[in-house]
This record gives sequence, C-alpha cells and structure tokens, in this order.
Amino acid sequence: MTARLLVTLALVLGAVAVGEIAGPPGWRLYEDSVQAVVGAAAAAVCLATARGRTGMHRRWRLFAGLGLAGWAVTRLLWAVQGPAIDFFVLPICLLVALLYAPYTRPRPVPTSVRRDQIALLLDSLLISGSVLALLWSFMPFDWDGQRTAEIAAAAAYPVADLFLLTMAVLLLVTRPGSRAGRQPLAWGGLALLAFGVSDTLRLINLADGQLSPLESAGYVAGPLLVAMAALSPIVVESDPSASAGEHDWLHLLLPYIPVTATGVMIAVNTGAGKPLSPFEAYLGWLGLGLVVARQMFTIVDNTVLLDRLSEGRRRLHHQAYHDPLTGVANRALFHDRLSRAGDRPVAVLFADLDDFKLINDSFGHAIGDRVLHAIAGRLQSCVGPDELVARLGGDEFAVLFDHRPAEAEPAGHRILAALREPFVIDGHTIGVGASIGLVAPAPGEPLTADALLRRADAAMYASKRRGKGTMARYAGPGDGGPHADLPHLLAQALAGEPGGAGFEVFYQPIVSLTDGATVAVEALARWTSPVAGPVHPDVFVSVAERTGLVAAIDDFVLDQACADAATLALIFGRPVDMHVNVSAARLGPGLEEVVLAALTRHGVPPSRLVVEITETRRIADLKAAAAVAARLRAHGIRIALDDFGSGFNALAQLHSLPVDIVKLDSTLTDVDIAPDQAGALCRSVVTICEGLDIAVVAEGIETPSRATALAGLGCLLGQGYLFGQPGPLHRLERPTIPAQPSTPSSAARLS
Repeated sequence: MTARLLVTLALVLGAVAVGEIAGPPGWRLYEDSVQAVVGAAAAAVCLATARGRTGMHRRWRLFAGLGLAGWAVTRLLWAVQGPAIDFFVLPICLLVALLYAPYTRPRPVPTSVRRDQIALLLDSLLISGSVLALLWSFMPFDWDGQRTAEIAAAAAYPVADLFLLTMAVLLLVTRPGSRAGRQPLAWGGLALLAFGVSDTLRLINLADGQLSPLESAGYVAGPLLVAMAALSPIVVESDPSASAGEHDWLHLLLPYIPVTATGVMIAVNTGAGKPLSPFEAYLGWLGLGLVVARQMFTIVDNTVLLDRLSEGRRRLHHQAYHDPLTGVANRALFHDRLSRAGDRPVAVLFADLDDFKLINDSFGHAIGDRVLHAIAGRLQSCVGPDELVARLGGDEFAVLFDHRPAEAEPAGHRILAALREPFVIDGHTIGVGASIGLVAPAPGEPLTADALLRRADAAMYASKRRGKGTMARYAGPGDGGPHADLPHLLAQALAGEPGGAGFEVFYQPIVSLTDGATVAVEALARWTSPVAGPVHPDVFVSVAERTGLVAAIDDFVLDQACADAATLALIFGRPVDMHVNVSAARLGPGLEEVVLAALTRHGVPPSRLVVEITETRRIADLKAAAAVAARLRAHGIRIALDDFGSGFNALAQLHSLPVDIVKLDSTLTDVDIAPDQAGALCRSVVTICEGLDIAVVAEGIETPSRATALAGLGCLLGQGYLFGQPGPLHRLERPTIPAQPSTPSSAARLS
C-alpha cells in the first residue's frame, strides 16, 4: 500500500512538472488529455477489481468505475472541442458508491439499509449546507463579467465535492470497523478532497480562465486515489457491537455542530447590522427543514426502541416465570401465585411422573423432553383456563386452583385418565403414569406457600406407596400413615441423630461366583419413621435428593459401615470390603475430608472401602468429579460405578472417571431370560472392562441359572436375592451357593 501511494504521488508530481514545462499556451490541451488518460486508467482499475468481488464490494467499485469513465470521456471531449456540457456523471456515481459503502452503523434497533441511507443523506446535507454558509461569508469570489450559467456550472462541482466529502467523513467517524477495512473509504475521502480543492480553485478563479498545472493537480490525484481505494483488499470487519456505543453519541451530535456554528455566525452578522443575502437565507431555511426532518427520524427511532424495550421486558419476564421446555409456569411463578392467594380457598395438585427415568434411559433425553412438553399440554387441557399449570422441575408438575378449588379432585382424575393414553413420538409408543397428591386446606387455615407444597408433596408420596398411578388427598399431619409430611419428617430425622430417628444400615453380600465366598457387602440405608412407619428407600432417597438431604444420609451410612467393619469381619471369618453409596452430586469439595475422617475415626484401612457413585442426575462438572475420585484413589479407596447401563452411567464415564469396579444394572444381567440380547450386551461390557482392568459385579441375581449364565460370560462377582436380601447386622449369614465353573479373573482385587 505504501508503494502504491508513492507511485501515485510520483505520477501527480510528474504530471504537474511536465505541465509547467509546457507553459501556459498548452496548459488546457495538456491537462485535459492527461486527465482523460488518468481517468480512463482509474476506471479500468475499478472495473477490473469489481470482477473479483461480490455484493456491496462489487457494486461500489462498479459505480466508481462508471463515474470515472464518464469523467474521462468528458475530459477527452474538452481536449478535442473545448469546454462542453458536463452531465455530472462522476458525482452521481460516487454518491451511489458511497451509499453502498460497507460501513453500516450499528443501531440499537434493527432498521433497513434504506433508512440508514436516507439518514446519511440528511446528515450530510445538514453539515455540508452549514459549512457552505460559513465559507460563503469568508471566501473571496471574483465573478465580474461571468454569466450566471457559467457560475452555476462551476459552483456545482465544489458543492457536490463538499457534500460527498461530508458523507465520507461521516462514514469514517461514525461507522466502527477495522483499520484495514476502512482503507477504501479513507482513500475515497482523500480523492474527494483532491477533486474539491481543484474545483474550488476553479470556482474562485473563474474570471482568470485556465488553472495552472499545480492548481489542477487534484484532477490527476483524484482518479488515482479512487483507483487506490478499489485496489484495497477486502477485510472481514470486527464485531461492530463492541464499539457501537462510543460512536452512537457522535453520530447524533456531529450533524448539529456546524449547524450551531452557522446559526451563531448568522446571529453575529445580523446583530452587527449586516443583512442576510438571499443565498444565506435560503441555506438557513434549508438547514431548519433538514433539522426537522432529521429529528423525525430520531423520534421514529426512539419510538421503535421503546417498543423493542417493552417487548424485551415482556419476553424476559415470561422467561423468568415460565419453563423454557414446556412453556408452562415454573416454580417461581407457581410459588408467587400461591403466596398471593392469601386467605382465599385454594387447592394444589402435585404430580410426579412414575419411572420417567426409564423413558430417558430407553429413548434418550431428546425424546424425554418432547414427552414432558406433551404432558404439559395434556395437563393444560384437563383444567380450566383460570388454573395455573407449572413444571416445578425434572418430572414434577403442579396445578393451582385458586378460583374453583372444588374442581381440583375431578381435574386430578381427568389428568390420571389423560396420562394413561400413550404418547406416540417419532414412531415410538410411550406410556407415562403419574402419582398425584392433592391438598385442599380448610377455609381460613393459615398456611404458607411452602407448607402447602410440602403437604401436596407428602400426599403425592402417599399415592406412590399405594402402587403409583393414583391420587391421594392430604389427610393431615396427625395421620401417622401414608399421608405423613415426608419432607418435614425426613428433615427432622436427619437434623439430630439419624439412628435415633429410625434410620439403620442394612447389608447385602457381594460374592465370588467361583467359590461362593463373600468378598464384600453393600451398605444400604433403611428408615422406619416413628410417624409414617416404614418408608421405601426409593421414596425417602428421592425426597432427600429433592430437599438437599441426601448428603446427610450418605454420611450416616458411611460412618455406620465403618463402625461395623470389625463385626462384619467376625461374621464372614475375614475382613470384607464395604461398598458405600455416594450421590454423584457430592463429587466435589468436602467429600474427601468426610470419607477420610470416618475411616480414621473407626480405624478402617482405606483399601477396605469402595465408594459407589450413584447417578440419579447427570454430573455437572465431570472434570472436577474425576479429580475428586482420583484423590480418593490416591488414599487407597476404590471407586465403583453403580447401576451401570441405566441412568447417566455409560461407557463415556469409564473413560472420564478413574473407576475400579463396574456394577452392572439388572437390565443387563437377565441373561437367563434373554440370552441372546442380554448375553451379547453383558459379554461386551465384561470384555471392555477386562481390557481396562476394571472388575465387574452383576446385580439382580435371583436364580442359580442366572448365576451360572453370568459366570459363563466371564462375570465372576455377583449380588442379588440369591445370595441374600439386605438385612441388619445381627441377621447376616454367610451365603451358601454352589461354586460356578469359570476362569480366574480380576475378581481377586475385591478381596
């Protein structure tokens, strides 16, 4: 680019020097000829570079080339027959080229290109008209003896140059972009400045006749600078939004600076007794009209912006209070509406989908999401338009009846009936059930929104204990049966000493299929509430996960298992490993300290502990979880993946997490029932784990035939009712099963 600039300056200076040598008699012919040649060459450059471009980069080069070609033809005619009619081809084409300049100002609201072009024209007229009024007062003009037509023709070009130069400057100042990307516009602005200087000198010296070569140098430099602009490379613009704010105020303020200066000048002259000329008065009225027109654009912009802001606020409000997946209300809106119900009679239905996890496992989360969306639609169709349907999270939905609470129970039955109809999605027929809890407090009973939700939650779990797919009404906290407030009771039980509140640890053996020896036990939490009675583990674990209490259960089981380690060794005749479940959500800060403290407190070697990662939810930060697992293994503690083949446990976890043991879910171990499919899957997983030096434990073994089949597939460790149900410590016995013929494996690492 520097070399091109030096060549351009050399050509201009050379043309001036040759013109000075030729002397005044040959100036006109020489200058017109040189200008025609330079204009034609520059037009050829513009048209040639346009062939390799597309879009706006092509269009402005084409118009610039056409304008220079017309200008060169005019100069050639002048050289042959003297000054002739000029059709202003070059200013018109350069105007169109500037309107196509690839520097669109970023705006706070989307607008059309045509709107930006009109705004640019108005701003340029405002500025150039004001500058012209100032120049009119200070520039000396000698036009004695000149015809009006000649003066108008001579003045048209510098006025057009000023207008176009103003457009270029506005584009450069108010349109952000990369420095290299702004080069074409910068060269174009210099070209217009060169044309403008020579055109202005020609107007000022109209009575003196021909310009000197130096004064007309702008007619040589202008076309060459336009050619320089056309030769500029295309540069990908930077994101304009980053600098839009700093240029926006300048775009609004800049047109009014010269207008203000012109107004001050007119006021000063008028105050000094100098009357306005008709031309100055015309420019003043023109400027006033343009200001009004420009303000109309600003008012329209502001109106559109306010509409967009209002729409944006409505959209943000909707997003804040509605579930993005299903479109129904979210927990925040439901809680807010429930709180604002006040003393009005209300009723709440709380629905939890039964075994929805199986749908995600079987069909994938994409299908599961579509099922949730369809379920929300069916819930809406089962209630009136005044009732609020909400998705509280996961597979939990709720309906608020704050206008007609008596309709809650019939609506609940309609929902159960609607959900019994299967969903057909992408050719899959999917059945979904739900357990519903209903709470309808007595009129005037003071209850907070949280208390109502807890009661509805308790009623929902009561329906699950009845066998799922049913609806249960909350019968009051005094009911020690299935209607007890489980979240509240669980929080009370775990707030103090869990063992004194009905919690205990059961153990289930894990045996070697080769010799029937117990090599480990899995510690499992059990709860018999003093109020609600025995609570199924699936129920209270689910409640604990939803209420943030699962860590307390994990810690209780871990501590009790470590305390029972010595007794377990006596029962089985030798030390056995202890498998303790830990929620995947706990693989973060603090887990390592809790585990090591329990081992130290009871004097248990770390090598005897196996931490089973139970994944009911996806691990949010797999990298951080892997780091925690690696630190536990560094102490000698082993890591197991529980229920492999279901939930979120998949082959990817074997690669991402440092794992010692994989426990196959019962869906992969029913090889005696489905020997072909289940056998192939089980054999594949066992083969992969052997290659990774990972031990395999088969869960759900209930019959000797299944144990034999699994042993034949190379799975040498098993757990299930065949070897013993989970039981308290005092009821544990050594399981007696026949040894299964097999080959040695990595099972020894568990003992």
